[in-house]
Amino acid sequence: MRLNRSAVLLSLLLAAGCAGPSATVGQNPYPPPPALRAEAIPKPPVTEQLLVWQPGHWDWTGNGYAWQEGRYVPLAGHGTQWMFGYWTNSSGNWTWVPAHWM
Repeated sequence: MRLNRSAVLLSLLLAAGCAGPSATVGQNPYPPPPALRAEAIPKPPVTEQLLVWQPGHWDWTGNGYAWQEGRYVPLAGHGTQWMFGYWTNSSGNWTWVPAHWM
C-alpha cells in the first residue's frame, strides 16, 4: 500500500510538471501583426517638395489590425528610418506603438 501511494504521488508530480502554466507572466495577450502586404510602389507625383515613400503597414484599432496603404509623404519633418508598429510591455501593461518615422 505504501508503494502504491508513492507511485501515485510521483506520477501526479510528474504530470503537473509537464502541464506548465496556462499563461506565462509577461506574455503578450494580443495577436502579432499579420504579414505585410506586397505593394507596387507607384512613381512619385511631380511636386516642388521632396517626397519619400511611406510603406503600407498594419495599425492596431483597439480590437484588430487595419491595413494602412503606402503613400508618398513630404520628406521634411521626418526622420530617415521607418519603424513598423510593434507591441511593448512597460510595467506589465502592453501598449501598441504605431508605425512612425525615426
